[in-house]
Amino acid sequence: MSTSVDTAGSPPGFLSKERIIAGEGFNRWLVPPAALAIHLCIGMAYGFSVFWLPLSKALGIKEAIKCGPDIGFFQELFITTCDWKVSTLGWMYTLFFVLLGSSAALWGGWLERAGPRKAGVVSALCWCGGMLISALGVYTHQFWLMLLGSGVIGGIGLGLGYISPVSTLIKWFPDRRGMATGMAIMGFGGGAMIGSPLAAELMKIFATDLEVGVWQTFVCMALVYFVFMMGGALGYRVPATGWKPAGWTPPVNQASNTMITQNHVHVSKVWGIPQFWLIWVVLCMNVSAGIGVIGMASPMLQEVFGGALIGVEAKFVDLDKAQLTLIAGVAAGFTALLSLFNIGGRFVWASFSDKLGRKLTYIVFFVLGGALYASVPASAMAGNKMLFVAAFCIILSMYGGGFATVPAYLADLFGTQMVGAIHGRLLTAWATAGILGPVVVNYMRDYQLGLGIPRDQVYNQTMFILVGMLVVGLIANLLVRPVAAKHFMSAEELAHEKKLASEKAHASEVHGTGQATHVNPAFVWLAWAAVGIPLAWGVYRTLQSVSKFFN
Repeated sequence: MSTSVDTAGSPPGFLSKERIIAGEGFNRWLVPPAALAIHLCIGMAYGFSVFWLPLSKALGIKEAIKCGPDIGFFQELFITTCDWKVSTLGWMYTLFFVLLGSSAALWGGWLERAGPRKAGVVSALCWCGGMLISALGVYTHQFWLMLLGSGVIGGIGLGLGYISPVSTLIKWFPDRRGMATGMAIMGFGGGAMIGSPLAAELMKIFATDLEVGVWQTFVCMALVYFVFMMGGALGYRVPATGWKPAGWTPPVNQASNTMITQNHVHVSKVWGIPQFWLIWVVLCMNVSAGIGVIGMASPMLQEVFGGALIGVEAKFVDLDKAQLTLIAGVAAGFTALLSLFNIGGRFVWASFSDKLGRKLTYIVFFVLGGALYASVPASAMAGNKMLFVAAFCIILSMYGGGFATVPAYLADLFGTQMVGAIHGRLLTAWATAGILGPVVVNYMRDYQLGLGIPRDQVYNQTMFILVGMLVVGLIANLLVRPVAAKHFMSAEELAHEKKLASEKAHASEVHGTGQATHVNPAFVWLAWAAVGIPLAWGVYRTLQSVSKFFN
């Protein structure tokens, strides 16, 4: 499709960036629900573990048909006579986040030029098409199809869908950059909160004596997600060049206080700019420590407090099967509570960063986070469950807040012209952290158990290692300074990039009309209801799980 108006005057294609330039009077509050519609769908990547247990007995139904000891991982990709192991299925997670980071880095520049509508449509086709291929993989019991579908193709959809709204939202909300990106990225965290219980309900409906109901669930969810994601993609609008919110002017002292530049860096140059690598380390350390905590939170709660979670005076290793089942339910409620703080922190901390400044916000993350990480062993030794839980909740809010604040941090430092593409490259830090955090936590736990250290103490050393990661992140953040003038695009380079990005000063340059775009306020409320109702349902279902913890 054409991405610009050619010399013959032919109109731009339907998915072209020119077609989504908003006219005067467009309500910018229609853009966040479009971003949420996509993020709430692709956020189901976090919730895929709901499929692991049913898929581990997809053939045996009641009990898994185990593969022989001579069947390795590569044989499992193609074998049809035995069930997959949960550890094998877990490779889907690795592919999700490796492909998310790499695809965002590879195609971020294309996204800036093609626009959020085209990127959103491609994301919908990849994510939902990948789920349909996975459904075929489950139906034929071919794991390689699942890896290709949801892992590779779906992972590409994840990357494009994740960064598609970043640049657009920052341009629509120059006065509230953190809040705007926080709203969208909150949706990615909330995707599993909706998708996991939805998948569980659908599998109950489709399960029979001969089926576990997974492939049918994949098909249904792919169709529902496609409708929502296409609605979000088609709902995107970009502001005209130079647009500003009514009555808002950038503060004259903005740059000196919060390092917000009015210039722009080209994405091709960021690899050679020290500030990019400092922010890369900041995100990597914050996410590594957070992922480490997520991985250990539930087992740590159970092994540290043991029978005290259900009013029994006994250590974890002394509990019987029924008691272990009960405390597993309590731990599930604890995990649900953490997910709420993870999601809420994305919006709250990102919004606070508009007042505090991005650098100071990350200083809070690392200093307060380090103190809380270091306090966990003491609260565990004292048997103080409330302090233990409160520390983990605040830590998880800052983990989510780190994701939501970093796009605005990048826009402050590198400008808004190519911030989506730069954010895409930065997400390689997430892919790195996804390996680093779990490896450190899991290997340290196994090492200390091998030394004979009691289960309720094996996490102490790990917490201090995570504190060390936060110290590294703090140092990197303190070293961040405004970007040197030599790295910014000249006026001619910026004009050339705007031309490549098909930017127009006004919608009338494309549509041939200067008419204002007046949106019925009822339509704005309807758009928010379309994403708000599913999100509220997800919160309700999560609170039901949280109640198990407090009961």
